[in-house]
Amino acid sequence: MQDPYELSECTIKKIKPETKDTNTYTLAFLNNSSISEDEFKPGRFILLSIFGFGEAAFSLSSLIQNGAFETTIRKVGNFTQKLHSCKKGDKLYMRGPYGEGWPLDEAKGKDVLLIAGGIGLAPLKPVIMHIAKNRSKYGKLEILYGARAPSDMIFTSEFENWRKIPNSILSLTVDAVPKGVKWSYKVGVVPILFDDMETTPDDAIVMTCGPEIMMRFVVKGLTAKGFSEDQIYVSLERRMKCGIAQCGHCQIGKKYVCKDGPVFAYSEIKGLPDLTI
Repeated sequence: MQDPYELSECTIKKIKPETKDTNTYTLAFLNNSSISEDEFKPGRFILLSIFGFGEAAFSLSSLIQNGAFETTIRKVGNFTQKLHSCKKGDKLYMRGPYGEGWPLDEAKGKDVLLIAGGIGLAPLKPVIMHIAKNRSKYGKLEILYGARAPSDMIFTSEFENWRKIPNSILSLTVDAVPKGVKWSYKVGVVPILFDDMETTPDDAIVMTCGPEIMMRFVVKGLTAKGFSEDQIYVSLERRMKCGIAQCGHCQIGKKYVCKDGPVFAYSEIKGLPDLTI
């Protein structure tokens, strides 16, 4: 890996609105970057900066292709508000990618169950892309996705393509449907989708990302169905400043989310302080 503090210059190639407060940014390196494409593993994260304004961590929401990659960002604070004011062609600076990603090697030959809530689908989208690209290496792909309302769902233009992936299932739910909005899927929190779930604990791996309270009930529901804590992988979100386990901002117990994670087997983090999972 290159110097962990080295900045790579990127330009915004495309901005795609996902919801009223969430955009997907396609970024491309301006110069020949020394970063290997192998470093853009699904589940890892990057640090984006705007000179004179700040820096923040974001998940990768695509594979890297021809030097371009995506990150999906919700407007929740000053830095993300500044990002949302950027235009196509503007420059950003990137560090990373950092961290441990999803267990795609371990998942080979197994069924893969992806469970996401809200913007938590973003770091799982590269997993879907990877499996679609390497379809023969994996078993059944089942995606369970929920959001507060239909208008809060991201990547909706991808849903039909995901349903066309051989041996795949996509199930959707929302917490509530506003009056007058057409919705033909489930209504309820994400674990309601377990009622019709086809994936069983036999030879399967689970990857989940979303609000911690959602993942808490996901883990509870899955273990009740016979899944082991070693089969369930979660992606944690913390304020990651340095990205290399030096500043301690993201430390939980003896774990550094930026270095040991953000993806963990649930068995690794169960019972750690300050977690609601």
